[in-house]
Amino acid sequence: MAVKLAVIYYSSTGTNYKLAKKAAETAEALGAEVKLLKVRETAPQAAVESSPAWKAHAEATAHIPEASPDDIVWADAIIFSTPTRFGVASSQMRAFIDTLGPIWAKGHTVNKVVSAMTSAQNPHGGQEATILSLYTTMYHWGAIVVTPGYTDNSIFAAGGNPYGTSVSVDQQGNMVEDVFAAVEHQTKRVLQVAEWVVAGRNQSM
Repeated sequence: MAVKLAVIYYSSTGTNYKLAKKAAETAEALGAEVKLLKVRETAPQAAVESSPAWKAHAEATAHIPEASPDDIVWADAIIFSTPTRFGVASSQMRAFIDTLGPIWAKGHTVNKVVSAMTSAQNPHGGQEATILSLYTTMYHWGAIVVTPGYTDNSIFAAGGNPYGTSVSVDQQGNMVEDVFAAVEHQTKRVLQVAEWVVAGRNQSM
């Protein structure tokens, strides 16, 4: 049985979309059933339209479905990707997570395999803190957090974040580090652990 993976992201100008898209493509190539989903934009439309890059990215990704609590229930595994905002996840991602209380209360987040990725304007802009803050929520869920650790050389090439792939972005919006190999490795680890969990669950039924 194929692992069901939801890749859920927020991206204002495209960096986390690229990370999420790479994770989704990697998972599909490995035979997973994948949903690539964005969280709802909560910023005022005037704010979006005030930034040409923000507005252009919103229009370019208008076809991508928005995540819902049902997608969390559906998934065996979830990879989150969000920009760093002052050391925590974007408000858009937090707003989505705050809608998940009802499914959490019913036990639908228990044993979900989860992992996270992020970006910031510099390596010390809160990237690790952002991922760890997301994992704090996942511990409340009863989820199984899967990190890349230092299990592959791609982690070092991407900046060495053991908690999840993270990338620095320059003033022009370009990624400073080459992180796509690290995204691939992190995705493979998530799917491997999810396969074990799904197999164990099926055996116990």
